[in-house]
Amino acid sequence: QVQLTESGGGSVQSGGSLTLSCAASENTNGSYRMAWFRLIPDQGREGVAVIDSDGSTDYGDFVQGRFTISQDNAKNIVYLQMNNLKPEDTAMYYCAASRWPMTTLQALGIVDSLFLYWGQGTQVTVSS
Repeated sequence: QVQLTESGGGSVQSGGSLTLSCAASENTNGSYRMAWFRLIPDQGREGVAVIDSDGSTDYGDFVQGRFTISQDNAKNIVYLQMNNLKPEDTAMYYCAASRWPMTTLQALGIVDSLFLYWGQGTQVTVSS
């Protein structure tokens, strides 16, 4: 079982930036696709971004170029760089791992039911 631990959340003002980190308990390179989700109260959980071991990525439509997912395979860490944050980005952000291939995730979208392992989340709060 892969254990995922998120960090880097916090409170920022609108227009600010944060970088979230997700540390995996084992090497996920080649075995899992890694993603970030967010849970907004009353809106459910939505996929933010996903990355494959070859560096290919996909993003939720709402990202609009503001966020970047990346990974350090040597350290088993996945990052989410978030720029130009808006109050509507306020949410609990989760890291997750999926065994489904990237082609499936790109075809179906970054859907939480396709992800097997989840972290505990890190809170991001953006004030106006």
